Amino acid sequence: MHHRSAAIYDRFLGNLSKLLTKAEAHCAAKNIKPEAMLTFRLFPDMFPFIKQVQLSCDFAARACARLAGEEPKSFPDTETTFAELQDRIAAARGYIAGFDPALFDGAETRDITIRMRGTDVKMKGEVFLNLYSLPQFYFHIATAYNILRHNGVEVGKGDYMGG
Repeated sequence: MHHRSAAIYDRFLGNLSKLLTKAEAHCAAKNIKPEAMLTFRLFPDMFPFIKQVQLSCDFAARACARLAGEEPKSFPDTETTFAELQDRIAAARGYIAGFDPALFDGAETRDITIRMRGTDVKMKGEVFLNLYSLPQFYFHIATAYNILRHNGVEVGKGDYMGG
């Protein structure tokens, strides 16, 4: 379960960090105020870029904590710059790296309870990872990627997937 969660989250958060680097360089090269990119949303009822990055970090960090049988750490949503988002990604990756892989032994059958729309929902670790956490994580990373593509940042599938 460690390899199917922590390793995946770390890899894609690393890719997200590289996407942010390209976005910041794009803003500088095109004389675009960073706030324009950071606050951009694809549609009025969708979260802006900053929140997409924050949620990507949150889903990864919280999933690893839950799968390891620990209470998730909270990360305050205070970022307003590319540098602060990079720090957020680094903090999430560091947090994930701090979990001993042995803590994930048996996580597939561990009961995990999350709060969804005001209701506690219980599921086994396998279901939590495959049907909730990973899909949420990929959704927010893909949306962040799509915001950058929409705004002319030269990124492609290779940037999303990493090497």
